[in-house]
Amino acid sequence: MKIKLDENLSRYLKQDLVECGHDVSTVLDEELLGKSDLEVASAAKTEDRFVFTLDIGFADIRKFPPGSHPGVVLFRPKSMGPKAINEFVVQFVKASNLSELAGCIVVVDPTRVRVRRFHIL
Repeated sequence: MKIKLDENLSRYLKQDLVECGHDVSTVLDEELLGKSDLEVASAAKTEDRFVFTLDIGFADIRKFPPGSHPGVVLFRPKSMGPKAINEFVVQFVKASNLSELAGCIVVVDPTRVRVRRFHIL
């Protein structure tokens, strides 16, 4: 799966996700540091990448409606230390089938995973 790490996630997470078999880029790799959420999301969409983030703005379904992007995963860990966050993200990735979450907004916290899917009327 292709993943773009938002600037709020540790650059050291990239290697852990690559070792899990994913194609990972960071906003730093692509010189998107300090760019708006819309610019990061647009780059991810162009590259067909999930956005992994700690930024709650990416969970706004008015800005990023499910089905309009490859997928957003918002992590809400209990601890905000870099090592704890990396472990939290890797644990989720190892336990999940990301392809089933394509196009969704996913909010992952320590007790549950909430998935907002797009609906065809």
